[in-house]
Amino acid sequence: MAHLAAYMLMALVMSMIPGADTILIMKNTLHHGAKAGRFTILGMATGLTFWTLIAVLGLSVAIAQSVYLFNTIKYIGATYLFYLGIMVFLTKNTLSLEHISEEEKAVKPSSNHAYKESYIQGALSNFLNPKTVLVYITFMPQFINLDAHTNQQLLMLGFILTLIAVSWFLILVYVVDYVKKWLKKPMFQKTFQRCSGVLLIGFGIRTIV
Repeated sequence: MAHLAAYMLMALVMSMIPGADTILIMKNTLHHGAKAGRFTILGMATGLTFWTLIAVLGLSVAIAQSVYLFNTIKYIGATYLFYLGIMVFLTKNTLSLEHISEEEKAVKPSSNHAYKESYIQGALSNFLNPKTVLVYITFMPQFINLDAHTNQQLLMLGFILTLIAVSWFLILVYVVDYVKKWLKKPMFQKTFQRCSGVLLIGFGIRTIV
């Protein structure tokens, strides 16, 4: 497989470009802690693995060529992003870090629910993103040797992309969790919630454009 280093560099750049995953991970990390951020990443990795398997089965091209199926997935994904954005934007509670810390120690079931919800959000944001398919049918083929086993190459490229994305987002979670010690002002937390909501809605619009 030629140009693997170039592929890894491009995959890193793609992962670092702010998107819906970035917003979800930052939101969940600030609201529920680093563990929730990691659960969001796990959900994201599940979604990427799903699309890798779809690509290996040769269904990615079929989905991209089916206008009805592609649009169905696209609009469902956009609706979900709209829902997340509106819920974040309209919530009245600021991200009180002291309250969150006390709640994590006192109410274990609530924390477990937050982790489960974070995982589901990360997974669905990728499951319902049809543009992930386009990564496999436009970006990856440029790095595939047609004289070798394409399925094995797709599996490797998909695994590399997932590994790079997960590594980057784990770093992001660590940074956000560390920096939040200085972000205890309610005004900042409220502003971040509003901005997160607007950005999620924006990514919902971008999904169908």
